[in-house]
Amino acid sequence: MKYLYLIRHAKSKRNSKSANDFDRGLSHRGKKAIVKMAHALKTKKVMPDLIFSSSAKRTKMTAKGLAREIGYKKKIIYLDDLYLAGPRTMLQIVQKIRKKHQNVFIIAHNPGTTDFANKMTADKTIENIPTLGVVALALPVLKWQECQYRIAGLHFFIYPKNI
Repeated sequence: MKYLYLIRHAKSKRNSKSANDFDRGLSHRGKKAIVKMAHALKTKKVMPDLIFSSSAKRTKMTAKGLAREIGYKKKIIYLDDLYLAGPRTMLQIVQKIRKKHQNVFIIAHNPGTTDFANKMTADKTIENIPTLGVVALALPVLKWQECQYRIAGLHFFIYPKNI
């Protein structure tokens, strides 16, 4: 069994006239939520073997913050392809993960993260993954290359307002 954790970035700063969408950072509320969600993940004994993140500023900050708070010491892989990625791109990324990894975080954006979660699950539908929401999927595969739509079970779904 492999576990895939789909994580939407933390709450970002509102648009400013000087920053484009890609370069928006996190709000104060977003930074506080990272600590809260990291605690929830530690309580559930979740530790990734690998973290992928969109290369946008807000997802990088979310990835670095979560990694620091949960004690993840390995490299975070930043992918331009995850910026506003849809389900097809996300599935292609997942299918390229090496077999040795069991627990993988993907930190990205909506609507792609919600759409991908819904395409992967066979048993549940999620209307919207809010900022810093974590959808944990249980995948009944031995190799990530075997991943396909509709095979995952929803292990858990948490977000700052429900913990």
